[in-house]
Amino acid sequence: MSLLQAFVLPAIGLGLSAAVIPGPLLAYLFSTILTRGARMALLVVLAPLLTDAPIIVLMTFVLGQLPPAALQLIQAAGGCLLLSIAWGASQQAQSDSLLTLSPDQASHSRGAPRVLLTAVLMNLLSPGPWLFWATVNGPLLLSALEASTLHGLAFLLAFYGVFLGGLCLWIGLFHRLRQVGARYLRGMILAAALLLLWFGAGLVTAALQASQSQLPLSLALLALDMLRRAWVRGRAVAR
Repeated sequence: MSLLQAFVLPAIGLGLSAAVIPGPLLAYLFSTILTRGARMALLVVLAPLLTDAPIIVLMTFVLGQLPPAALQLIQAAGGCLLLSIAWGASQQAQSDSLLTLSPDQASHSRGAPRVLLTAVLMNLLSPGPWLFWATVNGPLLLSALEASTLHGLAFLLAFYGVFLGGLCLWIGLFHRLRQVGARYLRGMILAAALLLLWFGAGLVTAALQASQSQLPLSLALLALDMLRRAWVRGRAVAR
């Protein structure tokens, strides 16, 4: 089987799925685009490049798979991080300053290190990349490296080229959406916050092995509170 069929095409398919399937990193990317602008969101795209190397080494060449206790710890920490980001996004949706700054002005703020650090921590604390490289990408990479180093590099370049390129396409799309009116912008930011809330609550619930009925209840209560605050804030601004 040729290099293209055996490794490049599967890598392209996996990279495309990673770029379009909703997940914590994608939700945070959406939130950053809407609240901070396109240039700041590019920092989020860098996170996989900074964090995946140790994940690949550990999961592909050392551990093979994480112990259950380690996975639960990662899930709990990642869930708490996502919940805090969701809360921050909901507060930003209620801020007047968010709507008076242009995307270019927002991108030049001093929060770049914080955005990058948050994205890096999110990728490290999310179980998705660890499990992905342990069960899907890792075995394919090992097979490619058994053929030759060139095969392994081709697999990595194809995967990350499509994955990161897809994230950049999302940035271009949502950068245009950010230029809509204040009311719609608030709604999109709240939608991104709810998406972060969903993933965060799911990770915490899985880590604590709690009853699945607790997840929709917690989501409903938090979502209603966020929407209530945004509605009250919107009415106050309208007056």
